[in-house]
Parts: sequence; C-alpha cells; structure tokens
Amino acid sequence: MSNLVLASPLKGWIASLSEAPDAVFAGRMLGDGVAIDPLGGELVAPCDGVVVSAHRAGHAVTLRSTAGAEILMHVGLETVALGGEGFEVHVREGQAVKTGQPLISFDLDLLAQRAKSLITPVVITNPEAFEIVRRDQDMAVEAGGFLMELRPLGGAGVSDAAEPTNEISRAVTVPLMHGIHARPAARIAELAKTFAAETALAVGGRRSSARSPVGLMALAARHGDEIQVLASGADAKAAVDAIADLIESGMGEGAPVPAQKTSAQKTSAKTTSAPAPIAAEAPLAPAALPADGVLKGVLAAPGLAIGKAVRLASTDIAVREEGQGAAHEETALLAALNKVRAKIEASASKGDKARKAILAAHLAFLDDPELLAQARSLIAAGKSAGFGWRAAVGGYVEALRALGDRRMAERVDDLIDLERQVLRALAGEDDEATVLPPGAILLADELLPSQLMGADPGVIAGFATARGGPTSHVAILAAAMGIPALVALGGATLSIADGTALILDADGGSLRVAPDAPALEAAQTALAGRQARKAAAKAAAFEPAVTRDGTRIEVFANTGSVKDALAAIENGAEGSGLLRTEFLFLDRQTPPDEDEQARQYQAIADALQGKPLIVRTLDVGGDKAAPYLPIPAEENPALGLRGVRVSLWRPHLLKTQLRAILRVVPQGQCKIMVPMIGSLDELRAVRAVLEEAKRELGVTDHVELGVMIETPAAAVTADLIAAEADFLSVGTNDLTQYVLAMDRGNPELAARIDALHPAVLRMIAQTCQGAKAHGRWVGVCGGLASDLVATPILLGLGVTELSTTAAIAPEVKARVRALDLLACQDLAARALAQTSPEAVRGLVQASLGA
Repeated sequence: MSNLVLASPLKGWIASLSEAPDAVFAGRMLGDGVAIDPLGGELVAPCDGVVVSAHRAGHAVTLRSTAGAEILMHVGLETVALGGEGFEVHVREGQAVKTGQPLISFDLDLLAQRAKSLITPVVITNPEAFEIVRRDQDMAVEAGGFLMELRPLGGAGVSDAAEPTNEISRAVTVPLMHGIHARPAARIAELAKTFAAETALAVGGRRSSARSPVGLMALAARHGDEIQVLASGADAKAAVDAIADLIESGMGEGAPVPAQKTSAQKTSAKTTSAPAPIAAEAPLAPAALPADGVLKGVLAAPGLAIGKAVRLASTDIAVREEGQGAAHEETALLAALNKVRAKIEASASKGDKARKAILAAHLAFLDDPELLAQARSLIAAGKSAGFGWRAAVGGYVEALRALGDRRMAERVDDLIDLERQVLRALAGEDDEATVLPPGAILLADELLPSQLMGADPGVIAGFATARGGPTSHVAILAAAMGIPALVALGGATLSIADGTALILDADGGSLRVAPDAPALEAAQTALAGRQARKAAAKAAAFEPAVTRDGTRIEVFANTGSVKDALAAIENGAEGSGLLRTEFLFLDRQTPPDEDEQARQYQAIADALQGKPLIVRTLDVGGDKAAPYLPIPAEENPALGLRGVRVSLWRPHLLKTQLRAILRVVPQGQCKIMVPMIGSLDELRAVRAVLEEAKRELGVTDHVELGVMIETPAAAVTADLIAAEADFLSVGTNDLTQYVLAMDRGNPELAARIDALHPAVLRMIAQTCQGAKAHGRWVGVCGGLASDLVATPILLGLGVTELSTTAAIAPEVKARVRALDLLACQDLAARALAQTSPEAVRGLVQASLGA
C-alpha cells in the first residue's frame, strides 16, 4: 500500500507538536503529528476521507482518510470553553469530504483574545496503523501545501478491500449515566488486565488502552456515545466480549434524561516546560463575608456542629526538572509508587465500605500503565521522577477538568491526591500531619480524601469547603464517618480567620461565622438536646415502641449483611424490614447459586436471633447493574428493566432466589417482598414462581409475599394489590423520584427531592387506605422512615411498621413513645393540605416542637 501525503489544513507556521502548551498533545498522548500556528480563519480537509467526529463546540474535527489514517485537527487550545462561539462547522459526522474542502471557519481575532493559544495540533490518532516518515517543520505553509507523509504499518489501516488485521472489535452504546468516569474506568481496566490480549476502547478518532483507567476517562465517552471495544491476541474474542458485556451492564450507573447523542471529545490540557504544582483549579479568590455572617452551601454530609475554624492549605512540593540518570530516577519512582500502594492497601484493610471503594479507585489510578508510561518517557528524556510524575498526572487532570462533566471534575481530586502522595514519597517526606484541636471545623478551598482519612475523626466537628461537590469522594467519606459537611460555599470561606467560632448546620445548608451569644446559645441548646435525646433513646432501645394511647408500632432496621443485622439487634430493632439482597449479586461475573444464597440468608436470619426478616427479591437495573445481566441499552433505565421486571425477564434467577429463601430455618422467620411492582399481574407472576418453588421443596406452610410501593401506579391501585398481597411496604426513595419526576441521583435536584412533599404523602395515604380495605398492614422502608420529622405524619396516615437505618432505630422508637395517635391523624390530615415539603416540616415544628 502506498504512502499517504497530507496537505496542510491551515495557512500558518508549522511547529513541533512538543511546542504545544498542552501536556496531552505535547506528550503525544493522542498520537504524533505537528502543530500549526494559524494565519487564516479556515480549516480544510488535508486529504480525501470521511468525517469521524465534529465536536459540538465546533473547535475540533476528526477525519478518517480513505487509507484508514485518523487525523484529529484541534483549532486552538482550551477553545472548548468558548462553547462554539467564533466557530462555524461546515461538515457533519459521516460526511465524505475531498482534499481542500472547508471543514471549519473560525474568528481568528476572537480566538486570539479569548483562547489560551491559537496553536492547532494536527495529530494521527491511530499511530499503531501509520507512522510519520516525513514532515515539514519550522516553516511557513499555505493551506493545501505539503504537511506530512504517512506510511502504513504492517497492512494496518487498509481499506475494506484489503486484508483485514487480526484486531477484532465490537460496537457498544454507552449506557452509563455519567459516561466512563473513574469507577467504571477502574473496573474496565481491572478486567482488561486479566486477558493476555492487547485491548483498547475507541471513541470517534481517539483510542486508549483498556488497561488505563485515566486514559479511558480522558476519552470522555458519554451516555449514548457509540464506542468500539478492540482487542488483538490469543484471547481477543473473549476479552472483547467480556469488556463489552461489562460496559453494557451499566456497572450500577443509571442513565440521564434522553439527550441528543454527542460525539466523544478530547479536550486540551495545560502544562509548562516545568510542570507547576497541580492545584484544584486556579486558586479561588477570597471574598467578603455577607453582612449577616451566614454562608450558604450544599449538603455533603448531615449533622450540626459547633467549633472553631481551622484553615487547611496544602503546601507546595518542589520538584527538580533534571534527573540524575534514567535508571536512578525510574528506580526512585517505582519505590515511591510501591510505598504509596502499601499505605493505601493498609488503609483500605481497616476501613469501612465507602473508604475501601474509594481507595480501590486510587489503587487503580496508581497502577495505570499510561500514567507510568508518560512519566517514564520524560525520565528517559533526562527529567527527574518527580517532574515526570507531575507532568503525567497534570496532563490528565487538566483534560478531565475541561470535559465539563461535574462528576469527572470531582474525580480530579483523587488524581491530585495521588500526585501529592507520590511526590512526598519521592522526597522521603511523611504524610502531612496537622495537629487539630478538639472541635475543629476544617475550612479549605477543597479537601482531599487523604487529608480527611488521615485526620483524627474524634477531634473533627465538621468541615466546609469553598468548592467541591456533593458526590465527591471526600463528601462520601464524611457521610460514612458521621462528620457534618458543607461544600461549595464560595470564596468567602477563605476569608474566615483561624480560631473563628462557627456553627455548621449541614442539614440547613448554612455556616454561621462568629455567631453572637443568642445564636451560639440556641445552637448549643439544639446540639445538647440532640445528644441527650440520642443517649436517652439508646438507653431505652430495647423497650417496645408504643404510642401514649397504646398503639403498637414495629420499628425494624434495613440490612444488607450479617454486620448490619448485628447492628440492628444492638440498636433494639425488632427485626429487618428490608434485606437488600443485591450485596450477593453485584460486583461479580456470575450470579450466586442457590446454596450460596441460602447460606447467606441463614447467617443473617441467625444474627437477628429469630426476629422477622423481610427479604427483598433482587432489585437491579436502573442505578444498579450486574455484569452477567447485560440489560439492553435503554434511553431511560429508571423507567426500564428494574426490580421485578428483571426477575420476570430472567425467571430462573427469581426461582433460584425464592428457593434459597424458603430453605431458611425456622420456616416463617422470612417474609418475601417484591420491588418495583407496577401492577397486580406482576405480583401474580411472582406468586406463581413461589408456589412452584414451594412444591419442589415440599413447603406447605403459607409464606408471606408482600410488595414494595415505589411507583405511582402501585400507590393508586393499592386497593387492588392489597387484595392479594400479604403486606405493603413503601419505598419512599423511588416513590418520591417518580412522583416528583426528579432524578434522585442528580446533585442539582438533591435539595428539592423531599419525601415530605404533599404529593408523596398523598400517595402514602392512598396506599394505607387501599391496604386497610383488605386488612393488610403498611410499612415504610425508604429514607422517610429514618426522618424523625416524618414519624408522626406516617403514623397518622396509617403506617404501622417503620424500617430505619440501624443507628437511628432507638430515636425512632423514642419518638413513637412520645406521640398520641389521634393527634398524629389530625397532623397528617393538615399535612396533606400543605403546598410544599417546607410547609409540612414547619407544620410539624409548630405542632410538636421538633
């Protein structure tokens, strides 16, 4: 096959790609090529071919030549931030073009004023298929003049008529809500490493090794994008199928509201000849405090705290540019990586579930082959290990920031955290240790996960950050550690002096600075009241929950493991109102068999000491996915195959689970509950499978079969469902989402999704009325059961069982004992007539003082 000559797509000055002030391009992370400083405002096709992608911001286009070479042309650097301003795209994806045909017009003057740089990289993004054998450089060029010559490698990149390569591929439409971000990327990389084949993912004209989680994130594959899973080698077919199946499973990610598909993108990143310390973005300027001294932020972890401000700021870590020999520097880097890896593994071994999950992602980044390869390439060029590591991480940090995806940007903190830990290890420094006074409320621009995990939780009253997001890893850690936290309070946070008295009301979303005596006294009273009530409730945890007028209310706990069951008993719960069986089914490649399930259910039943155990059948789909259940891509998984629909779609899994539940002894301890019921027909179908399982096992006793009320359809037909269900249990988390038409996974809507909305309460009221007509009891196992404000309203509506988090069960029982059922019924009737959840909460506060 003959060589391919590319014409210059621009008039301008041709420079080395290394001169691009961008780590992604200068480091040739996307491939080799040249950089052009343009002198004209039109980008034209450098050869005949087909448009692979035209970026929605208008600044970049990828072309595939008729010979198979993929050429990315990126007009300017950091021009994605212009959002299309100054650009006009003349082509569309899939369009055939001829050499010299206009692709993009752009306003050169506007870009000169607004863009970071006019430098336009022209990159061959499939260097495994083509190499550059000749190129012009350091000279002026006219559009259409010679730019470079490419030679095909080993027949790769040939046209369809030529011999195919041994690389196989499979197309996949990304079903993940937030695209391929940190956790999915880490899982893909972990799976890819189990195969001998060379594996990759390709999006448009870009490609990354499937073993590189950071490289996969930088592909910016979004929900709805079509990507290619590629592999070559002995087990290539198995590798492609396994990786494709994992992606198509959704990996526990739901999908957003349908949106028009966009081509995948690769945005630019910033570096200098000597990489500057990576910051959490340009430093946020301190701002003046508001006149009332109250800052508003976003809830990251609930609670109330009183304390004094302790400012945290990470010190810069200096790195030298020149190395002391490639062998010395590479040995030092590997030793530092091993030191950090050992520290992370030790921390994960003694942490809770949230800490382990976050540290698992850190380990995946630390073992990323692309990061190490980038650092090694700089070391080989004479740079120090610290310089190479900072530059490698820095390029990906800036690329991820530029994607415009909130969750991707929040994962940047993890990379910055690892960058700092490795640099400290290289310098022989111990972790930054901050001696904190008791009652410290930490203040920072942003807080890194290792900073929070390394602090003594016994002295931290809370933390507040100027930036950050509610789904960041540090927010997840705070919630797991029980530390009240607010994020995104703005620059005024940075104006608060060390030692300033603070009241952090995370539930109310406020940070009060230098409170006056009355405000401080009120907060102290509230906090003391909370603590006293909690202590008294804990002391009476094993007393029954009976209202003042003698109505018995069962208070159960939600569980998902033996550990949860033990915690439930320790906190006085009277059983488990919801066993989430997903813990057995997720994060594995095959479903658990009947014996494994039976052993696990029996262990939990034993931990409950004979108390009732309500087992929810498998609830996957939507925001939870299992790799061995490759649910077809759905535009809106929240409305697709979820809960009971999955069980009826794969009835053999349902039957296996029902048989395992039936094997628990003593018989009768377990009740069965079916999720996401939308009609009586679904309940009947499950009951038919249950009766068949009973016959096979010789079970003749009645086994209670209930349903979860999580859809408006189930709530409004509760009278029909209750005619055949043994009990009803309201899952308020999903019910609220569906009633209010708000995605509960969307951080922008989080503050507005309140199950005390009158519309949700009316659904619960209708459920109770329908159940009462057939003498069935109604429970609540969703988040509203753990909300003490909601307790009197739920009792007033007719709920007789509450399944809470284990830790709050004593307080819920104490709350029930303080209530009168007739007063609750009157309060509930008035709550149904309110117009907002805020009004409902205000009503309870005014009526009961809580």
